[in-house]
Amino acid sequence: MGRGFLFAFLAYFLWGVLPVFWKLLASVDSLHILAFRILLSLLLVGIILFAQKKYSWLKVFKAPGKAVLLVPAALLLCCNWGLFIWAVNSGHTLEASLGYYINPLVSIVLGLVFFRERLLPLQWAAVAVALAGVLILTILSGALPWISLALALTFGSYGLFKKLLSLPALESLGAETLASAPIGILLLFFSYTGARGDIAFSGWRGLAYLGSLPLRAWIPLALSGFITALPLYFFAEGAGRLPLSALGFTQFITPTLQFLLGLFVFGEAFPAHNFLAFIFIWSAVIIYIVSLRKKTAA
Repeated sequence: MGRGFLFAFLAYFLWGVLPVFWKLLASVDSLHILAFRILLSLLLVGIILFAQKKYSWLKVFKAPGKAVLLVPAALLLCCNWGLFIWAVNSGHTLEASLGYYINPLVSIVLGLVFFRERLLPLQWAAVAVALAGVLILTILSGALPWISLALALTFGSYGLFKKLLSLPALESLGAETLASAPIGILLLFFSYTGARGDIAFSGWRGLAYLGSLPLRAWIPLALSGFITALPLYFFAEGAGRLPLSALGFTQFITPTLQFLLGLFVFGEAFPAHNFLAFIFIWSAVIIYIVSLRKKTAA
């Protein structure tokens, strides 16, 4: 249990401070950061798996049933990674943190719909309170919190496909990044342009600016594959040693750290109506944690 908590804490802590890492790459186009993250993750994880003589992740593509699940899982992962990177470097870290607070509640609903899982009354209450928080934020701000909802839905849906695939963490990441590699290569030809952040085809010339980047930008860019694989390894080790209730509690380390970074380090705006909405979301999280403990006790 002690080692399990340590590994889980390290995984969620690294995911929580990841915005600082992406901020170091603020001078790099978000699409290009995502491309490097996909391709370098594939390179690193591929080397590790080949060194361990593990090849089952390559055979996934030969099984039609799993290949059908792998492609949408890879697409959802790319969307989640890309949106999170863009959100952090565009000053929306607080909204991103809200998405990861909501994510476990999205997983509850997906479990109900696709696996007919029975929900405790407290879990129904948690979902209802979270929905109330989102509704309050939408009404008071005059816009749907699409960044938060998109991050929660993409990662929650990704978790659904992961459950259906049933692959070890590193092998799953290897297969997913291999399926995403064409997307990673394609992204190198595109860039964000204009004040609205429109995506436009830029060709290889759009990468010319990379040659003028300082070393302090190239180092984190080169480490993007490592910083992706390391917390996944820690998570896999922790998940194998801890009960679901313990993981259900520790996973909120990530959005809490992201929230604190956005508010106190990055100095993002946090209007009063946002605080009211977050109170509802935090209340939903507390109810969810209590429900997990009651489910384990039962």
